[in-house]
Amino acid sequence: MTKKLLALIMALCLVLAATSALAETLTVTAWDNNFNGNALRAAEADYKANVDPDFALDITIGSGSSDVENAVTNAGSSGDYSLLSDIVLFQDRYIKNFVENYPDAWVSLEGADINWDDITAVKQSYSTIDGVHYGAPVDNGTVITAYRVDLLQEAGYTIEDMKGITWDKFLEVGKAVYAKTGKALLSMDGSGNDLPYMMLQAEGVSLWKDGKPFVVGNEKLKRVIEILTEMEKEHVLILANDWTGYTNETIVGDQVAGVINGNWIIPTMTQVTENTGKWQITSMPTLDGGEGYATNGGSSLYITGNCKNVELAKKFLAYTFGGSKQTYDEALRTGGVVTCSISAGQSEVYGEGVAFFNNQPIYKDITEMGSKIIPVEESPFHYVLRGYLGVAMQQIKDGADIDTALKEAEDACLFYMEGMGY
Repeated sequence: MTKKLLALIMALCLVLAATSALAETLTVTAWDNNFNGNALRAAEADYKANVDPDFALDITIGSGSSDVENAVTNAGSSGDYSLLSDIVLFQDRYIKNFVENYPDAWVSLEGADINWDDITAVKQSYSTIDGVHYGAPVDNGTVITAYRVDLLQEAGYTIEDMKGITWDKFLEVGKAVYAKTGKALLSMDGSGNDLPYMMLQAEGVSLWKDGKPFVVGNEKLKRVIEILTEMEKEHVLILANDWTGYTNETIVGDQVAGVINGNWIIPTMTQVTENTGKWQITSMPTLDGGEGYATNGGSSLYITGNCKNVELAKKFLAYTFGGSKQTYDEALRTGGVVTCSISAGQSEVYGEGVAFFNNQPIYKDITEMGSKIIPVEESPFHYVLRGYLGVAMQQIKDGADIDTALKEAEDACLFYMEGMGY
């Protein structure tokens, strides 16, 4: 064998090896290295150990969720899907708009070996379009209602007293807590207030009807706004100026005796290490009493039209985020990512007590609560309406007529949507 022939054979072998390695690699874009980045690395390790030792994920981490969403918009607008990774991760509320605007940018998960009956109904509701599944679930946005049990006790209440209560009762307890401790029972970002949405979903009611804002004539929304206005007036609710004020000043700054938000707020709460053992969680209050369940936030993984190996992508997503206890146990340990798989949430790891929450097995409780959430109509304009409702709440707080302010919020959102071609 001549040296030239030997060199040619060796070069060919290197090319084949590189091609084979490339065939077993998927590219993926996410945005939070310590959160969904760790979840992706947990899934990669699980798949390598139990399915394919040659498998690899090539992970790109953006600086925020908007990086991924802007990349999708840029690729879709230009028609150049080569700008996208094989798989992208973004917030759940965007997919319906993206599929409508850029249908060729996506590959559905039809044919993937995922037991959808094991995925919470509310999670599926975001990314199922005309009966077709597009998103593989990652993190669970189930809302927690957390209380400082030591401060409740000072005011004469226990965590059990807060289970299944009305919002009127919540207001009563909040007044007592403020009188005894000087702390509000709740806070929220006043510029992007998620409370009306969460409170309505706990009632099985949406801010949307048939694709349009459901503000005028939404009597439960009016009741919610009235209650929140009264809570703010009575020092039961702090409306922070912005998101940083909400997280850093009211929660990390230890100004509140309660927190209501998606469970992703837990890492913010646990920064206050001196409060370890003083918190516990339960379900949300409701307008007329009974336990309430809602979701806020969460993201999923989507296969793009640029994916070079769709079958591999489907197999990987189905095996890992489709319900693997190993993936989700490690994602919880390393990133605080809570599963949307009902069975994965029943693992021993999920059943462990959490010291910060008085050794309550909160992650098992969160997945159980997630399975009880009633899906409601969603919209890609959710955040637009949220902003206008935030303005309305400030106006109402300052003395504006509630019906007038809410109508102005609805009209402003409709005007915005019409400008976007809806």
